[in-house]
Amino acid sequence: MKDLVEMIAKALVDEPDQVSVRSIDGEQSTVLELKVAQSDLGKVIGKQGRTARSIRTILGAAGMKLKRRFTLEILE
Repeated sequence: MKDLVEMIAKALVDEPDQVSVRSIDGEQSTVLELKVAQSDLGKVIGKQGRTARSIRTILGAAGMKLKRRFTLEILE
């Protein structure tokens, strides 16, 4: 899942070398922390958060298949 989020984020931003994803595993859930360049933050979030919501929807669907909950946090 970490690779999936990283691939999506790199496709969206202007500076793909500054994209990093950190995974924090819990008992039943995993938190994925996405960090991008300050100038690319708006591209990852999207208008009214639509892009971020779409990425979270993909994580939710994939998590159902893996029987695990994934949470995406976008760090500044």
